[in-house]
Amino acid sequence: MNDQSSKRGYLSATLGCRCPRCREGKLFKNPVSIKLKKNMEMPKNCEVCGQPTEMEVGFYYGTSYVSYALTVALSVATFVAWLVLIGISIDDNRFLYWVFINAALLIVIQPWLMRLSRSIWISFFVRYDKDWKIKKAADVSERLNSSQANNW
Repeated sequence: MNDQSSKRGYLSATLGCRCPRCREGKLFKNPVSIKLKKNMEMPKNCEVCGQPTEMEVGFYYGTSYVSYALTVALSVATFVAWLVLIGISIDDNRFLYWVFINAALLIVIQPWLMRLSRSIWISFFVRYDKDWKIKKAADVSERLNSSQANNW
């Protein structure tokens, strides 16, 4: 273990898509990609501490709420920035320009938002364990039903 991992905080681990238990292992197999299937591939367990990345079948359905909140927050932030820097008027199309630019921005950063949503979601349920080297990760195999996985 390098000394940097013990200094990684919750925010940097979550934004960096790191395992919430050890804050070292990467949650995703591949770098951010526009190929969404490849973008969302996760190892079955953290390569560093062994923490399972899927707690139960359909575990990541809740990320849609996180993604929605992030998208709304980002849209509000861009609207406020647009309002302050450029302004909104009923006499021209500045509001429509913001709508189109905001939509384009959300489409471009969608792969990263999807990953960030998963990282935030799993960090709600898995806490940092400073003794992760000594303690084994929780066994969640009774909550997994391989015949129902990816059955949507």
